[in-house]
Amino acid sequence: MKIRHSKFKNTGLIFELLVKQIAADTLSNKESKAIAILKKHFTGKTALVREFKLYEFILKNKGIGQQKAETILSTITEISRNLDQKLLKKQKYDLISDIKESYNSEEFFGIQTNDYKALASLYCLLEAQNNDITSIDPNSLVSYKSTLLEHLTTAVQDPLDVKDTLIEEYCKYDKDLKMLTFKIMLEKFNDNYKDLLPEQKNILKEFITSVNSQTRLRNVINEELLKIATAVGKLSTKVKDEVIKIKLDEVSKSIKALKKTDKITDNHLVNLMQYYDLVNELKSL
Repeated sequence: MKIRHSKFKNTGLIFELLVKQIAADTLSNKESKAIAILKKHFTGKTALVREFKLYEFILKNKGIGQQKAETILSTITEISRNLDQKLLKKQKYDLISDIKESYNSEEFFGIQTNDYKALASLYCLLEAQNNDITSIDPNSLVSYKSTLLEHLTTAVQDPLDVKDTLIEEYCKYDKDLKMLTFKIMLEKFNDNYKDLLPEQKNILKEFITSVNSQTRLRNVINEELLKIATAVGKLSTKVKDEVIKIKLDEVSKSIKALKKTDKITDNHLVNLMQYYDLVNELKSL
């Protein structure tokens, strides 16, 4: 599922449109009602103002480094999660009501803005993280973040790199967000493993759900390594080719449990994936 962008709910876009409306009214020698709307809804420390600051920060930063851009997006999403969404929804409703009383909404929201794509992408990204996102298409999420990173850095983004950073970021969040991360990682590994085995899916899910507990993850990995080493040892006895049998014995002996001091990385996951494939092939002999 893709998040639908709503001009009526995009705080950053509405602010930009109000500013442009003030300019248009001034050039037409008309008293601009947009000034009063701007003062009423975009001053103080309301939830609406706090959210607007997130959009403003995106617009004010361009041509920055990749690492700083990643930090900005991570910080913005973290702040957004702490906003009172119910209160924010009410304040947006009041804002739109005032705009509709003063202007033709179709004409008002028809005004063009230079940074529309970035504003729309930020809206969709924040909506994805602040709602039930288990059914959202991971590619859409990557697209939103890529657009924002390109806006901030003015450099074309590699979708695979964006997926990697999303995985790292979303692994820190709650259960629903981890489910999204699982989908992204599953899709990523499907590029190399067309038909994932049940064991591969389970360990992949374990890497997500246990990401905040190195101890638990290490124990799970060691349990799986022991099972694999035992399976390879037993299955190698069925192999008739002596050369292959020797190599399998070497593989079995090389599978060693992780030490408490070992840092768990993606390489451990890749190794497990390959071991599972090896065991599956041996079973088919």
